[in-house]
This record gives sequence, C-alpha cells and structure tokens, in this order.
Amino acid sequence: MNISYRWLKEYIDLDYTPEEVATFLTQIGLEVGSMEEVETIKGGLRGLVVGEILNCEQLPESDHLSKTNVNVGNGEILSIVCGAQNVATGQKVVVATVGTTLYDGENEFKIKKSKIRGEASEGMICAEDEIGFGISHDGIMVLDPSAVPGTPASKYFRIESDFILEVDLTPNRIDSASHIGIARDLAAYLKQKHPISYHRPSVDDFKVDNHSLEIPVEVQNLAACPRYSGVTISNLVVKESPEWLKNKLKLIGVRPINNIVDATNFVLFETGQPLHAFDAAEIEGDKIVVRTLDAGAKFVTLDGTEREMHPDDLMICNASSGMCIAGVFGGLHSGVKETTTSIFLESACFDSVYIRKTARRHTLNTDASFRFERGTDPNGTIYALKRAALLIKEVAGGEISSEIVDVYPNPVADFKVDVTFASIKRLIGVDLGKERIKQILDALEIRIEAETETGLSLLVPPYRVDVKRDVDVIEEILRIYGYNNIELPTQINSSLQYSVKPNPTKLRNLIAEMLTAQGFNEIWSNSLNKLSYYENNLVHSIDSTVKLFNPLSNDLGSMRQTLLYGGLESIAHNTNRKNPDLRLYEFGNCYFFNGSSMKENPLRNYREEEHLALFVTGDKEAANWSNPANKTSFFLLKSYAENILKRMGFSVINLKSEGFSNELINEGIQYLINGKKLVEFGVVSGKTLKTFSIDNPVYFADFSMDILFVELKNNKVVFAELPKYPEVRRDLALLLDKTVQFSQLRDLAFRSERKLLQSVDLFDVYEGKGIPEGKKSYAISFILRDDEKTLNDKQIEKIMQKLVSTYERELGAQLR
Repeated sequence: MNISYRWLKEYIDLDYTPEEVATFLTQIGLEVGSMEEVETIKGGLRGLVVGEILNCEQLPESDHLSKTNVNVGNGEILSIVCGAQNVATGQKVVVATVGTTLYDGENEFKIKKSKIRGEASEGMICAEDEIGFGISHDGIMVLDPSAVPGTPASKYFRIESDFILEVDLTPNRIDSASHIGIARDLAAYLKQKHPISYHRPSVDDFKVDNHSLEIPVEVQNLAACPRYSGVTISNLVVKESPEWLKNKLKLIGVRPINNIVDATNFVLFETGQPLHAFDAAEIEGDKIVVRTLDAGAKFVTLDGTEREMHPDDLMICNASSGMCIAGVFGGLHSGVKETTTSIFLESACFDSVYIRKTARRHTLNTDASFRFERGTDPNGTIYALKRAALLIKEVAGGEISSEIVDVYPNPVADFKVDVTFASIKRLIGVDLGKERIKQILDALEIRIEAETETGLSLLVPPYRVDVKRDVDVIEEILRIYGYNNIELPTQINSSLQYSVKPNPTKLRNLIAEMLTAQGFNEIWSNSLNKLSYYENNLVHSIDSTVKLFNPLSNDLGSMRQTLLYGGLESIAHNTNRKNPDLRLYEFGNCYFFNGSSMKENPLRNYREEEHLALFVTGDKEAANWSNPANKTSFFLLKSYAENILKRMGFSVINLKSEGFSNELINEGIQYLINGKKLVEFGVVSGKTLKTFSIDNPVYFADFSMDILFVELKNNKVVFAELPKYPEVRRDLALLLDKTVQFSQLRDLAFRSERKLLQSVDLFDVYEGKGIPEGKKSYAISFILRDDEKTLNDKQIEKIMQKLVSTYERELGAQLR
C-alpha cells in the first residue's frame, strides 16, 4: 500500500525525515518495502516556463509552420518555430527552453537549439500531452491571460513533489490500510519518546440541508452486512476534480476519474473505509435493499462483463434489481455519470468471509474488497460518511438531502481480553513495569476496564480485528515497546536431543547429493494442482482429491496426489524455452482424502505421504563432433532408480518386481517389499504428455519415502570382509518364449543355487534370423564364488547343469 509522506503529515505533526519515518514503521511491524520520491508530473516541469507570444508570422513555403518571438521573462526573447494551428500573438503559453527534458511515458527527449526551414528555433511551445498535463494534442496549451512570463511552470501549475512509502501490510494489519491508520500506529510508537498525537479531520460541520431525497434501506442479510449507513446529496455537479485532489490521488498511484468518485477514493485512502456512490436516478423504487440474488442471476459489472451470480453473493439492490456487488465491484448503470445530479452515498461494514468468497468466485480484486476481506471497523462508517459528504459538497456543490440512514441492529462491542503481568514478562522476557505497560496500552487506544495486582481486563476496539487474545495484546505491547529494545540474553539454554534412526533429513540429503552428482537438478513444484488433472482419472481419483474451498485460482483448486503433474509442468516450461534435455528430481508430500465421514476426528479423513520423483527426458548427452546425440531410455531411468535403492542398503535381487501399465504410465516396473510398493517407474503415456504439449518421451520414477524410511529401520547393515577367493563367470545362451522375462530367469537361478551364485546379468537379447517365431535368445552371465575356498571345474559344471535343468523344466528353455 502506498502512503504519501506529505499526506501523512496532515494527521500527525512530524519533524522526522521520510527515511526516519520508514525506519519507525518497519520497527513496529509495518515494513516499508521501498521509498521513492515522486512528482505529480514526471520531471516536475523543470525547465518549462510561462511565455508570452509577442508576434507570430507564418513561415514562407509552409502551410502550417509559424515563426514566433516569445518573451520568457527577464527580458529574454526566444525565436521559436511552432507547428500548432491555434498559435497566435498575445497568448500566454508553456515554453520548454533549450536543455529541458520532456517525457513520453518511459521515453524521454531533450530540447535542443535547431533550424527549421532555415529559421532558428530556441525551444518549444508545448501542448498539454507533451508536458504530461493531459492527453490532448489538438494544439498548444493556452494559459490564463493573467499568467506572468518567466514564471516556472511548476509554480504556475502547483506541481508537488513527495515521498511515497510502500508499506508491505500483513493480512492481520488492515487497521493500518490508510493514512490515518498509519498515523495512529506511528503516534503510539513515538509517544514513548515524546508527547505526540494524531488527529482526524473534524466533521462537526456536517448538517442536513433538507429532506427532499429520503431513500430508506432494508438489510435482509444481517450476517453478511452487520452495518449499513447512507445519506443522499442532491443538486451536485459532476466534473473534473480540483488539482489538489487529483494530485493526492496520482501521487499514490490512483487514477482520478471525477470529483465524486475521487472524493470517495480520497476518504478510502484517508480512513480505510470503502464508500460507494450510486446515481440516485438509477435507484428504482427509491429504496436500497441489501440481499442476495437467485442462483444464476445475471449482473453486468462496471467493466462491462456479464457475471453469473452465486446465491451467497451479497448485492446492493434497488426495489427490483441489483446495482452493485456489495463490497467488491459496482454495476455498469448505477454508478456516477456526467449527467448525475443526485447520489446515494454508501458507507457499510460487510462480513469478511462473504466478501472474500465473492471476490474469489468472480476473480475480482479491488481496493474495497481488499479491505472488506480482512475486516473493516464497523464503528467507523458514520465518520467516513460525514467526511465524504462534506468533501463532495466542497468539490461538487450540492445539498445533503436526507438524514443519515444507519441500519445497525447489533452494535459490535469492544473485544474483552484479560492479560496478566506475569504472562507479559514471560513472553517478552523483560519486566516493563506496570506503568509502562498501561502507557503503551493507552497509546494503542486499548482501554483498561479493570486492574488487579496480577493483571488487567482490557477493552480492544473492533478495528483491531487481530487482537482478541492475551498473546495478541502482549505482541502489541512488545511491538510498540520495540523489538530492538529487548536485550540479548547472556545465558543459553539447550537440551540434548537424539535424532530418529534412520534420520530422514540425512537420507534425503544423501539421495539429493547422489542425484545431483549424476547431473540431476532439484525442483520444487507447487503442492496445489489443477482440479482438472484428476477428473476422469482412473489412477488418482477425483474422489480422493483434497479440494480447496476457497482456491486462489482454477489452476490451484486441489492438493496434489502425485508429483507427476508438477514435474511435467516444469518439463513443458523448460522445453518451451529451448531446454529439452532434463534430469529432474523432487522431494514432496502428496495429499489424499479418505472419503470417510468421521465427525469425531475429521483429521482422519485425510492422509499425507512423502514421495521422491525422478524425471528423465531428451538427450542423455549433447551431440558433438565425435558422438551423436544419445537419447535417454527406460533403462537409464531404471539404473538411476536401482542405484538409489542400493545406496539405501536394499538388495534389488531380494525385492519383488512386477510389470504394470495404466493410463499415466506405460511399460512400467514396480518393486515391492513386504507387500508394499517401494518404487514404480516407467514411460509416461502419450495421452498424459499431450495434455502438457510435450513431444519427447518422459521417463518417470516415483519412490514412496514413507515406506523406504520404515523398511530401513528393519534393514540391518551387515559388514563382511572382502572375499579372498576368486569368482568365476559362466555364460549361457538360451532360446526362450517371448513372454519370458529376465526377472524369472534371475529368480529361478537364485532358488536353484543359494550359496555360491553371486549375481546374474543379461548382456544380450536377440530376435531375428535363425530364431523361430515367438522365440527370443537371451545371453546371460553367472558369477560364482565360494568364500571359503577356490572353486574347481567339477563344482562349477554341477551348478551350471542344475541351472540348465531348472530352466528347461520351468520355462521350456533350450540351449543354443
């Protein structure tokens, strides 16, 4: 939120520089993200002066250029060639002298002495758009005849410079979303140093001029609208705002519109209370009704968009139809127009939940909804209404034509909070003393209802929507006392802790270091996914999806059930930016809804699992002069996955492996341990890749880290000395049915020979000439070793014959 330093000083007497004020605000929790010196017109009109055209003659051989002599003060006469059609002798104009810099948006150009059609030109007579004063370029800007030549344009137009403080408000500090709110908090802090106070402009001059335009108000939904105040103003004139009002708004980045709208915006940024002005002529039936519309009702908002209303969207209606989405956005026809002569001015307090849901449903974010979503002061509506009414009378004329209508059946009382001195000392760590505490509370406008030896009973004003507990009050005391005033302790307390075995953090780091060393990059994707990913999804059902009640957008409507979609979004993002060769990994949690209806413990409806995902796509290595591009493959991913398992101490041979395929993964393998899925990997299906516009194959592995951690607890590490005796390798070439998998051969081998067989590997697969239809040839190597003695030929031959017999009997294999 932008705060004007000069505007702020209208509510608090400050002798501090903008830099010091920024420091104070940051110290009390209103962090100033940036500070910038700004002007109502870029460049501040430096180098521009008021000039008087002494004579004007048309240049020979030109139908639009004129030669002028211009008096720019101090007896200096400049010769200037001008191309405007409306230039004439005797006019008072704005002159940009040689060396002046003019701005056109982000572009700038400097005025130089030049020759035009042989005539010297020593400056430029400016149109209003050329100096940033307007948008018209119909001709030069002609000033009032009373303007004095030589007067700096900045002085003539009363150009103001200011410092803008960008305050990064946290959601709980909506009470400071205004200049008076900032002044109030700043005064509470500075009051600890010296006597100071803030003040609000008086509204004592408010009075009803007549009762010619009484408009009653009916609030049908008091839960959504606890308070609704309004007043009518008639016989006003809608026109451009005075310069002082436009300048104030422009300095904080608000575009002036007209005097009525500008006045309501001014009061919004002054007090923090949103207001809305309705054209009284558009209020059918001369009645305001605060209610909801039927589901599916259509309403056209100020931006010309027709919106379908939800039955919980609160509306400001006339006797027959909606005029405004309450607290969010105005209607196309009910707002102030140039022809408006009478208005109904609204100042209300709406329920924050209603407004937040409506704003999200319609993807609208306005200055009003920003404040209502976080909670406005229900007791501040009348002051803001009177302030705005007086300001409108000042800038637009008119008469206050009704009594203030104030529907407030259930006034909001101050929040009652009890706090003990012992708790204050315990949480702050310093004994501030009772008097200091009471002084700070008084500065914060927190009233003391009762006091005992042990503590205080307090009344917190409703505009502090975030202060409802004793710890909130203690935080406020500490904030104003100053975090920097708390001395650092001279003693450090610590306790011995024993980490969980195995240590999950250590294992994650071990895997991450291993993958990074192999060329992987770690990614962190959003834990919120598109809900559409899970619609008609047979693998991750939408019924198991954790859905958000109030999503920020349609792309963030559910919590992820898998890391796959976040990784594919990253791959698509990189591929579209000419980075298709990727190896990525991500640790992250996945979330599931169990679909039960346990009311006594709703948390059991949900579960959370930690997963590790690997993604491999594109080329394994970039092509160069000596090596062609080498594409990644399923087996490359398989090697990465198995290396992780081996590094974690799992024996891949002892894991049960199963092939699988589903709508997300084609040609996949999963490894199980004790009946639980430890990891699955495979090729992402073409249908899934098409959703993300990815052309290259993507290989994906998904580890269940929870199962990995649990099984590692039961996985004892056994150390053995290095073997003393040599190992022996023997190979077999087997003719097998195409349906036989290598895993079957490996499992049968280890069942046949448990003691001496060390490893089984497949080093060649052949199908083609010489191989019968429906058959394939596997070349398999076997490593044998006895840890107690050297193997002899007889032992080796016996083991190999046993293996061959097993393969022939179980799989119908034939030796080649």
